[in-house]
Amino acid sequence: MVKVFCKNSGETLNFQEGSLLIDILDKFKFEHKLPILAAKVNNVVEGLKFRLYTNKDIQFLDYTSYAGRSVYCRSLCFLLTKAAGDVCPGCRITVRRPISKGYFCEVFAPDGSVMDEACIGRIKSRMRELVERDEMFHRHEVHTEEAIELFRSLGFDDKVKLLETEGNVYSSYYTLDGTPDMYYDVMLPSVGYLKVWELEPFNGGMLLRVPDRHQPDRLAPFISQPKTLEVMKENVRWNNIMGLRTVGDVNVACRNGHATDLIQVAEALQEKKIVQIAEEIEKRFREDGARLVLITGPSSSGKTTVCKRLSIQLKACGLKPVSFSTDDYFVNRVDTPLLPDGNYDFDNFDTVDHDALQADVLKLLEGKEVEIPEYNFVTGIREYNGKKLSLGKDSILLIEGIHALNPKLTDKVDDLLKYKIFINAITSISLDDHNSIATSDNRLLRRIVRDYNNGSFTACQTISNWPNVRRSEVKWIYPFQESADVLFNSAYLVEFAVLRSHAQAILETVPKNRTEYSEANRLMKILQHFTPVSDKDVPATSLIRGFIGGGSL
Repeated sequence: MVKVFCKNSGETLNFQEGSLLIDILDKFKFEHKLPILAAKVNNVVEGLKFRLYTNKDIQFLDYTSYAGRSVYCRSLCFLLTKAAGDVCPGCRITVRRPISKGYFCEVFAPDGSVMDEACIGRIKSRMRELVERDEMFHRHEVHTEEAIELFRSLGFDDKVKLLETEGNVYSSYYTLDGTPDMYYDVMLPSVGYLKVWELEPFNGGMLLRVPDRHQPDRLAPFISQPKTLEVMKENVRWNNIMGLRTVGDVNVACRNGHATDLIQVAEALQEKKIVQIAEEIEKRFREDGARLVLITGPSSSGKTTVCKRLSIQLKACGLKPVSFSTDDYFVNRVDTPLLPDGNYDFDNFDTVDHDALQADVLKLLEGKEVEIPEYNFVTGIREYNGKKLSLGKDSILLIEGIHALNPKLTDKVDDLLKYKIFINAITSISLDDHNSIATSDNRLLRRIVRDYNNGSFTACQTISNWPNVRRSEVKWIYPFQESADVLFNSAYLVEFAVLRSHAQAILETVPKNRTEYSEANRLMKILQHFTPVSDKDVPATSLIRGFIGGGSL
């Protein structure tokens, strides 16, 4: 017998060795209005077909949890790729990162042509048919060489390259109605769980829509994100030009000695974009009198470094940049808004004294000299230490911060005078054609490394606070993304390969008995897909240096 403690109900019960999670679920007495999709077993996410052979602590998960949503959406993507293969044998389907509250997907016929709307309708019908039949997902664990030969025979070179470069003795894959595919974490027991979804034609491809995180019985509302979509497509085009469609391609290139070249290309592409932005700002300055550049983005997107590099390029355009951060205008800590749990809500818009900030901006634009405050993060007090700014004839003001694009921050400034920049790490590389990497994972890894190296927070503390950060971003930052004049993608082509050498050891400091271990374990799994790359060739001015250290900006 094995002893199982259920965190949902607070009960401890005994079960036969080898029992499945799905079979013991109903033995615990706790209310769950939503279907249980997976469970954390000793703080590691497992599928409901996980067998118990030793004593365990278990927390059952539904769609309202991040892990539960991931399991649902991963299984839904397999349903899509399976149905597409049935409708159009030999087709290639790509599943990109989430956008517009869904997944952007493309299906290419064997001749390379894009599938039409009629084909999308047939794929959707086939998906519904499989759901109605409640086809099961089956997991298989085999020698990696066997998995490689299987996917090579199917023409899945993206999966072959990844498997060949990971170096694992054994690898697992899943089958659905006899069709094999690689998915790198747990799945649902069957497609019958996939009750809420939609498949629609979208921008030359398809949008696989998913349930709303707060109301899983209905679809998440569609959000138009044309600028974000264009940035994503632009990155994919560049990846294809360089022959680096997936992580397997990057791993092969790095193993063949091309890591330095990839770093140099990544730096060149980012600098090229910064130059283009600087030239556009200069044009707006000369033609429309734009004097105010607002720079924002979610946590760890690289706002500070981009602001500094942009300032250098603006100087090269003959302008004189003057800058400060919205953080300088934080209210005193005692006046900071609170979260429901009583902790400080540092991401709340009212954390910034926006009235004082806007008053100073208006004075600067009128040509007056202004004393800018400096926030003392140790004492939690806004201080005035004699830092004075003014704008000359060719001066331009840059304001950087998470609330910089909030209209309320500068609503008294003429919009013609503003140029708005939104920065995000829009991860363009995918594990393979069917498995994307979340943008938030990119930023979380950056933040974990930076916080740890700076001595600010442990990995446990950063991971623990991340859900609060993400909720604040959804509320205070992302609503203004599409209003920007330009979106700057700070994702770095070989970033995960570089971060692996820094983040892996830090993540290993998270104890297995902490709830944060679940997230640390998941991030370590992602990093292990990448061939590690030394940061010795990453220049001191690189955006990524702001997180791994050794920067000069």
